[in-house]
Amino acid sequence: MIDIHCHILPGVDDGAQTLEDSLAMAREASKQGVDTIVATPHHRNGQFDNPRLQIFHQVQDLNEELERAGIPVKILSGQETRINGEMVEDLESEELLPLNVTSKYVFVELPSDQVPHYTKQVLYDMQMAGYKPVIVHPERNKKIVEQPDLLYQFVKNGAFAQVTAASVAGKFGKNIQKFSHQLIENNLVHLVASDAHNTKRRGFYMKEAFDEIRKKHGTGMVYQLSENAHFVINGEVVSTDIPARVKTKKILGIF
Repeated sequence: MIDIHCHILPGVDDGAQTLEDSLAMAREASKQGVDTIVATPHHRNGQFDNPRLQIFHQVQDLNEELERAGIPVKILSGQETRINGEMVEDLESEELLPLNVTSKYVFVELPSDQVPHYTKQVLYDMQMAGYKPVIVHPERNKKIVEQPDLLYQFVKNGAFAQVTAASVAGKFGKNIQKFSHQLIENNLVHLVASDAHNTKRRGFYMKEAFDEIRKKHGTGMVYQLSENAHFVINGEVVSTDIPARVKTKKILGIF
C-alpha cells in the first residue's frame, strides 16, 4: 500500500520531531500494510518552509536509516504547499516539488477555515502549465463543509482531492466522517492518505479507513482509491468518475 501524504521527515514541521519518531512512524505504517510513503512536509504555510533540495537530502538520509533499522518502508519526496499566487512560477523554477518529483501531481493545501478567492484561478493556471493539483483534506475545510459545491466545481474543472484516512475512520468526529463518505459517494475524492504526524494522536489509520470504505462503498471503491495512489506516484492517469453535487441539507450542523 502507498501512503502519499505523511509528515515523517524528522524535525522539519509539526510531524516527526526526531529520527526515533520517524522510525516509529515507519514501523506503524508497515503494520498497516504500507510499504511506500511520500514524505510531504509543510511548505509556505506561514510557519514552515521546506525547499525542494532540502527534502531530497532528508529523504535520502531517512531511507538509509530505515534500511539500517530493517524497516521495509521506502520514502519518496513530496511537499504539502499552502496555496499561493506564485505556485506555477515556483513549480517552473523547481522551488515546489510534485509528488515523487516527476509525477506532475502537486499537493495544494487550503487554509482550514476558508477557500481563498483566487483558488479557482491558481488551480486553472497549474493545469494549463501541465500540472495536476490535488486538494488535500477538503473534508476538514470549514468553508467546503459549509459549501461543498466549491469542491464540486474544482473537481469538475479538473482538480483532484485527497481525503484523510483518519477522517474516514471517524478519528476527527462523526460529522467529518459522514462528510468524508459523502464526498467519496459523490466521486469528489480520488485518493486516501494518512496525513500522519506521529504514532499517537495523528496516526495512519489506513487499514481502518479502507475497511470503512469497503463497508459503505464496496470493494471496487477500495481498489480504485488504492490504485490511484500508484498512478499518482508513477505520473499516470488517475481513475475518476463523473462528480456529483453533495446535497447541502445532509451536512448542516457539522460545525
